[in-house]
Amino acid sequence: MKSRREFIKNAGVTTASAVAATTLATPYVKAQGPIKWRLQTYAGPALAEHVIKPSIDAFNKVANGEMVIELYFADQLVPTGELFRAMQKGTIDAVQSDDDSIAAPVDVAVFGGYFPFGTRYSLDVPVLFNKYGLKEIWEEAYAEVENVTWLSAGSWDPCHFNTKNPIRSLDDLKGLKVFTFPTAGKFLARFGVVPVTLPWEDVEVAVQTGELDGIAWSGITEDYTVGWADVTKYFLTNNISGAWIGSYFANTERWNEVPEHLKELFRLCMDSSHYYRQHWYWGGEADLRVNGGKMELTTIPAEEWKKVEDEADKFWDEIAAKSERNAKVVKILRTYNETMKKAGPPYRYG
Repeated sequence: MKSRREFIKNAGVTTASAVAATTLATPYVKAQGPIKWRLQTYAGPALAEHVIKPSIDAFNKVANGEMVIELYFADQLVPTGELFRAMQKGTIDAVQSDDDSIAAPVDVAVFGGYFPFGTRYSLDVPVLFNKYGLKEIWEEAYAEVENVTWLSAGSWDPCHFNTKNPIRSLDDLKGLKVFTFPTAGKFLARFGVVPVTLPWEDVEVAVQTGELDGIAWSGITEDYTVGWADVTKYFLTNNISGAWIGSYFANTERWNEVPEHLKELFRLCMDSSHYYRQHWYWGGEADLRVNGGKMELTTIPAEEWKKVEDEADKFWDEIAAKSERNAKVVKILRTYNETMKKAGPPYRYG
C-alpha cells in the first residue's frame, strides 16, 4: 500500500494521466490492460474486513483481470471529511461512506449516517430506498453535483453509546465528550453531549487518554470488532437510530469509462455487501449483548427516553424546513414509520 505522502506526491501526475486518458478514451478492450480504481472506505482495517472487503475481493476475482479495485481504509489516502472533494477531482475514484461524514454538498446529506430515529431496524433502509422513493430522490440530488455519481445505499448497525462510565439517565449525558457523526452530534448536543471530531484511528487512544468519555458511532458488533469494547466498560441499550445509512459513490468520469458488464458486476457486489451486513450486524448485536462479556449493559427508562424521541420530531421539522427535497424525505419517513406502527409486531412494538 502506498503511504499517504507518496500518494499525495503522485496524485497530480496520476490525475493528469487520467484526464489525458479520458480525452483519448476509446471503447474498452482487454488488450488495453485492466481498469484500475482506488476506493476508500470510511472504515478502519478490522471493520473493513466485514463491511466492504469481501465484496471488493469478489469483484476483483470475477472481473477476471479486466478491472482491479484497490481498497484503502479510513483516512489512509484522504481524511474522511475531504473524501467527497477528492473523489470529485478524480484524486480517488470511489468512496464507501455516509453522505454526512464526507460533507457531500447536497441537501439530503443530513439523512446519511445516523438521522435521529429515522430508522428502527436495518431492513428499514433498503425498503425506504427501493419501495418508498428515496433512491430516486438521492439520484436527483446528486445529479445536481458535478462529477460525482451516487450508486447505492445500504444499512449498517444502530447508534448506541459505549462509555467509560455508566449512562442510566439523561442527566448522565451532560458534558459527555463523545466521538460521533456530524448530524447525530448536533442532535445529541441538545442533551448536553459534547461532539468531538477525530480521525477514526485515533478514537481508541483518545478514550484511554480522557480526550473522549465515550463513543456514539456504532452498535455493539463494531465495539468488539474494532477494539472499543476493550477501552469502554458500558453499553447503553437505547439508541438514536436503528441503522446507519451508508452509500457507494464514484467519480462520474471514471464510472462512465467502465463497460456495462463491469458496472453490473459492481452493482451486484454492492448488493452482496449490503446483504452481508444485514446478517452480520443483526446476529452480532444480539449475540454480543448476551455473550460478549466485556461491557455491562445499561438502559435509560422508556418514559425518560421518550423525551429524546419527542425532541427528534422537532428536529425533523427543522430539517424539513431547509429545502423542499428535505421536506419530501421527512414526509416519506413519517409515512413509512406510521405504516410500520399500524402494521404492529414484528414491524413495530409498542
